[in-house]
Amino acid sequence: MRAIEIAGAGGPEVLEWREVPEPRVEPGDVLIDVAAAGVNRADVQQRRGFYDPPPGASPYPGLEVSGTVAEVGADVERFKVGDEVCALLSGGGYAERVAAPWQQVMPVPRGVSPREAAALPEVACTVWSNVFMVGRLRRGETLLVHGGASGIGTFAVQLAKVLGSHVVTTVGSAAKAERVKELGADEVVNYREEDFAEKVQADVILDIMGAKYLEGNVRALRAGGRLVIIGLQGGRKAEIDLGVLLVKRASVHGTTLRARPVDEKGAIVRSVVDNVWPLVEAGAVRPVIYAEVPMADAAQAHRMLDSGEHVGKILLVR
Repeated sequence: MRAIEIAGAGGPEVLEWREVPEPRVEPGDVLIDVAAAGVNRADVQQRRGFYDPPPGASPYPGLEVSGTVAEVGADVERFKVGDEVCALLSGGGYAERVAAPWQQVMPVPRGVSPREAAALPEVACTVWSNVFMVGRLRRGETLLVHGGASGIGTFAVQLAKVLGSHVVTTVGSAAKAERVKELGADEVVNYREEDFAEKVQADVILDIMGAKYLEGNVRALRAGGRLVIIGLQGGRKAEIDLGVLLVKRASVHGTTLRARPVDEKGAIVRSVVDNVWPLVEAGAVRPVIYAEVPMADAAQAHRMLDSGEHVGKILLVR
């Protein structure tokens, strides 16, 4: 088969479409003929040499795919050959075929095309697990989402809004502000012009920036607030006034999804299918897709992501 290999740490030009060995199918695996793969910030970090795959994972980038089941392992009962599915991966999605543990495989929601479904696994599992399972966002509370025009941001805005929360998000342009308002954001802060911590008081904050926003995030928390950090685009190290955290009785959580054990990912996937898929099938939450790029041109997709001009997800398609 063919897959995108990373020739060496660097820019998009290091992504090469090459002949590679077929994936090995273990007894608990589902082999998927890939229709499309989502492009994520983690793929960019892996390309740059900053985010190696977990031990035992595929060396090829790609954390989510959609497609058709081509083969099932001996221990798999839930899926059969020919099923249309999407899957959360630890790697290997930029390829013609990929093997995934059955626990991380989901049916394509009704009303979503097989290609569109590739835009769902990573954002749905990330938002549901962090905002609702870890952050415990409740109806009537305020959620602050940083990077509201990103794939995760566009999904978080929709999901929190439909579940009854007041949604605030940060963006970097007027055009992006209008787009996230269309998706349901109640308030939008342009981080290039305003200090979000001066304008927002939130019960839950979903943060992709890390160190750069830590002090402001703590200031923006309400009493009993929960800050959930899922990215380090703004650095790894920062100082905060712990006295502010104590007075607010607030909490800070740091989480990742990629390196979790299969059973933990499986529990998140099942919860997503039970709680989020019905909303997708009803049309209340939809994947927001910015562009579809041929998989062999993965470098172009990474240039799009690097530009920061996109709203929603970029997909690699076959």
